[in-house]
Amino acid sequence: MIEFRDVTKRFPDGTVAVDGFSLVMPSRKTTVLVGSSGSGKTTLLRMINRMVDLTSGAIEIDGEDTSRLAPVALRRRIGYVMQNSGLLPHFKVIDNVATVPVLNGVPRKQAREQALELLDTVGLERSIADRYPSQLSGGQQQRVGVARGLAADPNILLMDEPFGAVDPIVRSELQTELIRLQRELDKTVVFVTHDIDEAFLLGDQVVILQQGGRIAQVGSPTEIIEAPANDFVAHFIGAEKGKRALSVRATATGEILVDGDGRAVGVLVPQPGGSS
Repeated sequence: MIEFRDVTKRFPDGTVAVDGFSLVMPSRKTTVLVGSSGSGKTTLLRMINRMVDLTSGAIEIDGEDTSRLAPVALRRRIGYVMQNSGLLPHFKVIDNVATVPVLNGVPRKQAREQALELLDTVGLERSIADRYPSQLSGGQQQRVGVARGLAADPNILLMDEPFGAVDPIVRSELQTELIRLQRELDKTVVFVTHDIDEAFLLGDQVVILQQGGRIAQVGSPTEIIEAPANDFVAHFIGAEKGKRALSVRATATGEILVDGDGRAVGVLVPQPGGSS
């Protein structure tokens, strides 16, 4: 469990990125921080592994105050995946994945064997192990980034807009892969995005942020859609524009779902037993 208690981050130029933020992120669940630029979501994420140090307040992981832990040691026990994968360009794929275990003292041969197993885990062929990042597609690079984030078998995985730089088809594939991985590996995931649809797809707990890291609403996707806390949330999730108000329309090829503006957003698929 990760707990923020009245956390504030003020940068040297006086900018207050986060102001009095308190939240519990439950173990073995995916918490998604979603908001526009300036909402403090990436700052909050990076304070967990002390890439950014807080100004006041406290962050605890399983009851342990992170301010009392050595930053480097803390980072090596927390997985971290960023938008552009952050792979080391002069390292082969297998050595990118094995980097943290080797730094933690795992023998190189063992770390490379584990890296190959992790390529299997994230749905990559072992044949790419000897390639360099520049020889991979964007989607492959992001999968390698996830494998590297999992390499030290961390309890916590931080993901900072990891799918934002790939095309929509690959992004959908990676989202599906993350859902599968979370189901199989049972990690505590903290995911940052500016996309509310991605937040609702991936999050067990969704935190909608306003400027300065202020919480507009926190809850499950269902709770937020059913009862937006205020006008800001309703606007952010598209409720007031009818994007979440779906209805059924019959077409020549079957029934489709349309939003409040009449745009198609999905197809109704018949279920076994005859109901849609």
